[in-house]
Amino acid sequence: QVEVVESGGGLVQTGGSLRLSCAASGRTFSSALMGWFRQAPGKEREFVGSIRWSGGSTGYDYADSVKGRFTISRENAKNTVYLHMNSLKSEDTAVYYCALDPRASGWSRNRSAYEYWGQGTQVTVSS
Repeated sequence: QVEVVESGGGLVQTGGSLRLSCAASGRTFSSALMGWFRQAPGKEREFVGSIRWSGGSTGYDYADSVKGRFTISRENAKNTVYLHMNSLKSEDTAVYYCALDPRASGWSRNRSAYEYWGQGTQVTVSS
């Protein structure tokens, strides 16, 4: 019954900004690990960043390629996380996926650690 849905993708110019949303439904998540991944044509799906909350604490993890440009935030009232993307580059073009580990068992950048996945949303950065 758990469902993860991404939204907010689109076409943006180089240097622009975009905000992606990821809503998890089916239950409330007092603890969870939610990650953002992306996959460009011909490439492996790669880790972008993640947010983990448990026991009232929240932590963040970012890939080096996006650190300083992308920011993850959480709005717990809506059970939603956001990926704020700034200073976008052409190499950021990809399908972006939101993933959920409701167990919050620990930090992971591996796809296999995440149980639920969204359908993906296309982000295209054009010069």
